[in-house]
Formats: sequence, structure tokens, C-alpha cells
Amino acid sequence: MFGLIGHSTSFIDARRKALELGYDHIAEGDLDVWCSAPPQLVEHVEVKNPSGKIIQGAYIDSCFVPEMLGRFKTARRKVLNAMELAQKKGINITALGGFTSIIFENFNLLQHQHVRRTTLEWERFTTGNTHTAWVICRQLEINAPKLGIALNKAKVAVVGATGDIGSAVCRWLSARTGVAELLLVARQQEPLVELQKELKGGKIHTLEEALPEADVIVWVASMPRTLEIDSKKLRNPCLMIDGGYPKNLDTKLSGSGVHVLKGGIVEFFADIGWSMMELAEMDKPQREMFACFAEAMLLEFENCHTNFSWGRNNITLEKMDFIGEASIRNGFSTLNLKSQLQAAAA
Repeated sequence: MFGLIGHSTSFIDARRKALELGYDHIAEGDLDVWCSAPPQLVEHVEVKNPSGKIIQGAYIDSCFVPEMLGRFKTARRKVLNAMELAQKKGINITALGGFTSIIFENFNLLQHQHVRRTTLEWERFTTGNTHTAWVICRQLEINAPKLGIALNKAKVAVVGATGDIGSAVCRWLSARTGVAELLLVARQQEPLVELQKELKGGKIHTLEEALPEADVIVWVASMPRTLEIDSKKLRNPCLMIDGGYPKNLDTKLSGSGVHVLKGGIVEFFADIGWSMMELAEMDKPQREMFACFAEAMLLEFENCHTNFSWGRNNITLEKMDFIGEASIRNGFSTLNLKSQLQAAAA
């Protein structure tokens, strides 16, 4: 069985979902009540791949909402409690979705393996970052040429280059895609220098330097709310892949030459009878999902029960190859630009 640990996009959405599920006592509470609410296994699902293999899964709502990010102990407890519930339910492999994986990594929850009387078995969990990185790279390879951007002549900026997903994207683009120039952007200079040495190339830029130079911008870092982007200073055409969470690049940009693509999202070949993606602002909630969630499904389809994506900067090209081939084989495709945008750019 595979598991997905997620959360609502806001406190308002969480309360609405709780009412729909019949958790009135939680839905009517304030944020303090939600901070003490335990995780809930809210949905079971059955998924069949193109070859007819059927797997069972479960969705666990961590009862975390983004408004809790400023409460360190609460955020940590929410993720660990959800992981404990997944393990107690006997789930083989569970993906940490949305902010839960960010919390796990940034708060170094590897130091907290014991939750009450439970010792968490790390091999039962994955961040899903390997599949997310592969999907973002494929989205770039598929969609840039459709906008007239030749990758062998293109400058590609990776914002958040030193993160787990960002560094994997840089490795792939450097070794497999053959982009003309890789622009490395991150907050801290020292990790950037180390990444540049590993890649044996790439130019370290500030965000202000990189944005007007890049034909393609892969955004895999948290975007400051106060950030303003002047679309008139961007190249035309410019492909922006929004691989962060939450996905809000499209609200900050406008302009006929800028094409924003929601990065790290895949579409299954058939409808799935679930409701969990309805609050995730997916265009096709019965088929579309975050690639990190899909990684748990892929590992279950492949009988690969291990913490496939784990720690920071451990994603290899070989792992990306494996999960990418499994993704295609099991009926997933990347989310791409809408056909009308492609036609307009032609």
C-alpha cells in the first residue's frame, strides 16, 4: 500500500474540507484548535496502471496549514504525527507532500525518529523529490522548443539551485539536456560555489542578474511575498517553470511573451476516484497530482519499498532515469503548456 501525506492550501480551505468530511468540531475551531488536532486518514483509493496492475493507497491529512509555518514546534509535531499514523496503518511507502517535505528537511526531523512509543522506519517514507526533479526537466525539454527556444542556444536560470530539487535539475540539465548556459541562483554563496565545482560549469548569478538574461527560468525556491518581477525586463519568449510551493508565479507576471508553467505536476492516463486533489487547484483533479505524490504510487507499482528520495542533494541521474522510466511505463505524463499558448507562440 502507498500513502500520501498532505495538507490544505490555507486555513479557510482546511475548515471547508473538514466540514465536508463531517469533522465539525475541528472545522469550527480557531487556529489554536487546529494546532492540536491529530492527523486523519481521510481517504482510501485504488489505482490501476495501463498494464492492469492494481495498487491500494491512502491519503492522510496532517491537519497542518501554511498559517502554522511560524510555529516551529507545531509544524514539526504535525509532520511526525502524520508519519507515525502512516506507519501504524501498515503503509509500505508514503510520500511527504507540499510543506510536509519542506518542514522535514528544513527542521531536520531525522533527529526525531521516536514519536511517543513508535520508532519511525525511514525506509517507509520518501520526499518524492526525485520524481519532481525529473518531471521539471522533462517539462523544460518538451515545452521550451514549442516556444521557439532552442536548448542548445538557451540560457537557463535555476532559482534555488542548491536545494534538493534544484541541484538535481542542474545535474540533469548540465549532463543530459545540453543547454548553452546554466545560471545558478541561490541565497547562500558557499553552496553555490560547491555546486559549480560539482557541475564543472555554470555561472553564479544574483536573481536580478539572472532574470533578464534567461530564456528559461526554473523556480524551485520559496518566493518572497514582497518580490516584484517586471515582465518587461524578461526575454520574449520566456518560459517560467514554477516548481516551488505554493505555485504563485502566474499571479506575479503578465505579458504575451512570458509563459508560466506549473512545474512538478503530472497527469495520470485515467481518472482516479479520489477527492484529495480538489483543493490543490488542479485543472483536472481526477488525473493531475504533484509529482512527489506520484513517486509513492510509482514505488508501489514497482515494488520498490524504500526511502527513494531522502536527505539533501542525494538525487542521482541514475535515480532520475529509474523513476522517469517508471513514470512513463505506469501511465503518467508531464503537465505541459496549453495548446492555445503554444499556437500563439508559433
